[in-house]
This record gives sequence, C-alpha cells and structure tokens, in this order.
Amino acid sequence: MAELLDAVITAHGGLDRWNAVRSVDVTFNFSGGLLDLKGFPGHHRPTASVDVKQPRVVLQRLGGDPDDRWIFTRDRVWIERRDGWSVEERSDPRAAFAGHVRETPWDRLHLTYFLGYALWNYLTAPFLFAWQGFNFQELDPHVEGRETWRVLEVTYPDNIPAHTKTQKLYCDDAFMLKRWDYETDVLGGVAAHYCYDPVTVEGIVFPTLRRVVRRTPDGALLSGRTSFVLDYTNVEVRT
Repeated sequence: MAELLDAVITAHGGLDRWNAVRSVDVTFNFSGGLLDLKGFPGHHRPTASVDVKQPRVVLQRLGGDPDDRWIFTRDRVWIERRDGWSVEERSDPRAAFAGHVRETPWDRLHLTYFLGYALWNYLTAPFLFAWQGFNFQELDPHVEGRETWRVLEVTYPDNIPAHTKTQKLYCDDAFMLKRWDYETDVLGGVAAHYCYDPVTVEGIVFPTLRRVVRRTPDGALLSGRTSFVLDYTNVEVRT
C-alpha cells in the first residue's frame, strides 16, 4: 500500500515540492443537479483560497455581495463582510446536517461547509494522505472501459473533515488519479467522482475538471445526470 501511495504522490509532484506550498487559489465553474436541489441553482463562478496546512478555505462570489468571504474551518463556518464583520456564523457545522436527505434544502452556511471541506480535500489530495493517522489497503484492480486501474482504500482519521471516513481512490498505470468513490454523509448519497484534464502548476499536478455522478451496486451512472461538476479555470500555487 505504501508503495502505491508513494507512486501516486510522486506522479502528482512529490512531497518535497508540495511541502513548500502554503496555499492553492482557484477560480472555478460550479454547478449540478444536487446544487439545484439544495436551493442554489444555476452556474456559479466563485474563487477559493485553500490553506493546504490546515482545513481552512476562503470562498468568494458564491452569492450576495461579491466581496463577502465565505469561510470554512473544521469547527466553524461564517460569512463576513469586507471589513471583517461576521453576518452569519455556525459552530459545529457538520452537526447542522443531522437528519438531512437529498431533498433537504441548504442555507448559505451549509453550502460553505460542504464546498469548503470538499475543495480542501480535492486540492490537497493525494498529498494529504501522507499525514499522520491515515490507513490504507490496496484492493483488487478495477476495469473501466479498456483500462485497468489500481484501487487504494483510504480510511481517514477522525480529525480530518471529509465526505466519509472510508473512501476508494483509483489510479491509472501512470499513477494519476482517475476516480474517487465515497458516500457523502452530509447528503446521504453514494458517489463516483471522476478526475479529468490534469495540468501542472509550479510542479504540482491538479485535475482541472471533476464530475460527480451517482453510483449504484452496478457501477457509476456516467450516462445519468451530473450531481456536481467543478471546472477550474485558473489555478495558482503560493509558497
């Protein structure tokens, strides 16, 4: 397992280069059927600044005043004005999803938490898995189309906010991430998350297009409706 993870990390730029990174800033297009269902329809083009050393993301242009900052941390989310005045906030934000099903509408703080932890995971993987507390198991290879992908099951430590505790990562023969399977605890859904169009920025490789679809026991529903799509139009690495 360690050899596979090491190979994936190396293929995406390596730990030495990653450890010099302080934050990753992205501009992205964000839409999807579940976003519509949750009360945030249409296409959004926010920005995000992701602190890669701790779970913290600052989002802007998600709605309302474009200067508002929608801030995610593990234990608190809030929306503040340009002058730093907090207009909405919530402690223990994950608890606010208790009892939710797919059709339960969200408020702005629900969206801040969900998008914040999701982006933080997406933009720090696979380097995040080198942190203390993660456990791994390599599973049987997976055949998708004409390709055979290796599969790594990852179990998260309790202090890392994520979709769910145990997830599966799929990589191709070049050790590039291709797919990510998980249950979404705060949504009650089962997802397959596909990674496309990798680009290299300051020596770090990022998939710039991510499509999330529903998953059944028979496999991912690629021909079905897209739950979420994220398209990074600009990626900046800050050291």
